[in-house]
Amino acid sequence: MIEIVPLGGICEVLPGTDLSALLAAAMDAQGIVHRTGDILVVTQKIVSKSEGRFVSLAEVTPGAEAERVAAITRKDPRLVELVLAESSAVLRAVPNVLITRHKLGLVMANAGIDRSNIGPGNEERVLLLPIDPDASAARIAAALAGSEGQGPAVLISDSFGRPWRYGVVSVAIGASGLPSLIDRRGDLDRDGRRLEVTQIALGDMIATAAGLAAGEGAESIPAVLVRGYPLAGPASPASALVRNLDEDLFR
Repeated sequence: MIEIVPLGGICEVLPGTDLSALLAAAMDAQGIVHRTGDILVVTQKIVSKSEGRFVSLAEVTPGAEAERVAAITRKDPRLVELVLAESSAVLRAVPNVLITRHKLGLVMANAGIDRSNIGPGNEERVLLLPIDPDASAARIAAALAGSEGQGPAVLISDSFGRPWRYGVVSVAIGASGLPSLIDRRGDLDRDGRRLEVTQIALGDMIATAAGLAAGEGAESIPAVLVRGYPLAGPASPASALVRNLDEDLFR
């Protein structure tokens, strides 16, 4: 049986917050004792907050390109300046929509820059993605494992839209201690046919399962424990889920 356990009682996360200690305390408060195969899913937002990835829009001066794109998208030129700085390419710019390829390779709206749920009184501040989400996940996992070397795998989730589909789902942008991508090519199906293209985005599947408990609005559940899934195979980072540019079928 797979369990999805929301971690409640986590206070507002500020820059410099010891996130691992906060998560450990939340699990202790709910009487959660580590079991082999546990996966702790942590939302990108509290990771970015703890790492101080805030930027004040008042300190941003938009350049000519930002002004041009802002005129097309009807977005704040200061926000657009930050989006361009965080991105390697602009893929789509139309009224109210700005889709870019983030420097991490992630294709997403506004380079993942967000204003929602970043704390009260922050109307002029925005929050950027972690610089290296896989490294962030590894640090949290190591701290939770402690001297005993036993702790949950850690996955950092964010919300993405998808081409040709309405709505957002949670995906993995950082991971440590689990196989984010499982390659089943060469395996046989139940009829003995060889699988030719099947790769399983386990990181994204776990992230979306956790998203059922974390929510997308005012739920205030920034971390979820997923347990009972039989982890197997070598660990791989969430960056393994990013398709190489030379395999881009939509350019």
